[in-house]
Amino acid sequence: MATPEQARAALCAVKDAGSGRDLLELGWITDLRLQADRAVFRLTLPGFAQAQRDRIAAEARAALLPLDGVEDVQIELSQAQAGSHPGAPIGAAGHGPAAGQLPERQPIPGVKQVIAVSSGKGGVGKSTVAVNLACALASRGLRVGLLDADIYGPNAPTMLGVADRTPEVRGEGASQVLVPIESCGIAMVSMGLLIDANQPVIWRGPMLNGIIRQFLYQVDWGERDVLVVDMPPGTGDVQLTLAQAVPMAGALIVTTPQQVSLADARRGLAMFLQMGVPVLGVVENMSVFIPPDAPDKRYAIFGSGGGALLAAEGGVPLLAELPLELPVREGGDAGTPVVLSAPDSASGQAFLGLAERITALHPVPV
Repeated sequence: MATPEQARAALCAVKDAGSGRDLLELGWITDLRLQADRAVFRLTLPGFAQAQRDRIAAEARAALLPLDGVEDVQIELSQAQAGSHPGAPIGAAGHGPAAGQLPERQPIPGVKQVIAVSSGKGGVGKSTVAVNLACALASRGLRVGLLDADIYGPNAPTMLGVADRTPEVRGEGASQVLVPIESCGIAMVSMGLLIDANQPVIWRGPMLNGIIRQFLYQVDWGERDVLVVDMPPGTGDVQLTLAQAVPMAGALIVTTPQQVSLADARRGLAMFLQMGVPVLGVVENMSVFIPPDAPDKRYAIFGSGGGALLAAEGGVPLLAELPLELPVREGGDAGTPVVLSAPDSASGQAFLGLAERITALHPVPV
């Protein structure tokens, strides 16, 4: 019969995809024991590593089954994957909002300001705005982080050209943190870096709550003047978690001029105000289409005046009217946002102007 030492040695071949460290060293595999003809262990993964679960289970079985006397492998999955409060150990038991009182808002160590980029509906270019805003703020000399909180549709890795990279896990036990990916002058964390390209995220509220809190408090953000958060569309669990977890300088509401977009944007604006989060202003995206073969022409294909109307209704400023043009799509697909790939374009100048207005209205604290 194989010994526990042999079983541990076999499991050393099972590695975390990000850090390359074995799971025994990380403390994700514990309580390893040999019982009769079975090898049994507990697998406790942090929220950001959940996408690796099936691969880890398969590799662990493949490592243990060849051992003498081992005919089956039993894996005990931890049900409490993430702490819901700042500083909770990764993989430790936590309590979501439904289980107890809401936690007090806690600042992120080293982060001076948090700005959320939100929209009432999908398809209005919210992620494009968030990524280009982050890059534009960085171009002004600010130390910028980007948290891609759109868990179900994480696009920031593609837009920043890092979709093939995986964040490193650093530290031991309760001090384990993710290391952001550096690209285009900003530091970024996204669920898209932790799952396969075609893998869906099928999570309920408590899991979303856990991963958002880990992205906030268990990432080595370092010293950041601004953390831009790309929110998912709508008014759901992620918005509630962020608004309840961390003090924010404010939120930007992204809309297109058309009525369908405005109706949903009104709900998003009202949600932030109801939760005591300042609304910095409205950003109207796709205000006009600029054809590449006729750059002097403007076509209001989604209507006009919607952003100004929404801003007036909410009593907040209209911060930008961003045009729709080819370099925006090209930059996003190529992994170099338009504010960097074509800063002199109409879109590039509009994003740089947006960053200038935000920093003028809300200077970074010294």
